[in-house]
Amino acid sequence: MFEPVPRPSSGLAVRCSRVLLSPWSRFSLLMLMLASAGAMVLLYEPQRLLSDGWPVARLSGAAAVVLYAVAYGACTAAFVPRPLLNLAAGALFGSQAGLVSALAGTVLGAGIAFTLGRLLGQDALRPLLRGKVLTAADGQLSRHGFRSMLAIRLFPGIPFAAANYCAAVSRMGYTPFLLATALGSIPNTAAYVVAGARAGSPTSPAFLISMGFIVITGMAAAVLAWRKRRALTRS
Repeated sequence: MFEPVPRPSSGLAVRCSRVLLSPWSRFSLLMLMLASAGAMVLLYEPQRLLSDGWPVARLSGAAAVVLYAVAYGACTAAFVPRPLLNLAAGALFGSQAGLVSALAGTVLGAGIAFTLGRLLGQDALRPLLRGKVLTAADGQLSRHGFRSMLAIRLFPGIPFAAANYCAAVSRMGYTPFLLATALGSIPNTAAYVVAGARAGSPTSPAFLISMGFIVITGMAAAVLAWRKRRALTRS
């Protein structure tokens, strides 16, 4: 009996697989996905949630809250501004259910962006982390992930999606990232949700307090970002 002669592996297939799985190919896929998502956001105009209301009229109660949280997460990964989604959550579901839906969507969207950035962008971008500012920011996120991300969420000077993808490039773990996102996002998210729920009565104490909190935290975030930038450039 003749033994079957083993077929040589295809060199072309191996080279193609290496090219497709290379860090820069995965990073290009990430950029394509984000550009496509951004284009869909511009075409759909999610701000219509505030004027037209919830598009799925047949859903209500817990099902609507859960569906909105899923849609919220997908939208934040596609760079839809969270303040708009938080205001819509309050206007659609009220303060309590709106806050639950918005926080769940926040954590879900952060997890989606972190996973995409970690799988498709980290290997390509980490070798490019040079310079004082980038190196210092990467070291802070990698060594003190929970504390750094908690501060970023509490004082939202950095855009939500940008913070997610920057954290994914660092060596921060999933658990501190998601836990800090969940805890640190509560105050700011609650302020926007309450503002959306009370938008019909702009002179009510709840609306005025929430708007005051948004303004104060925004100013504090600007001051902290300016001071941190000066400290990093001097070090």
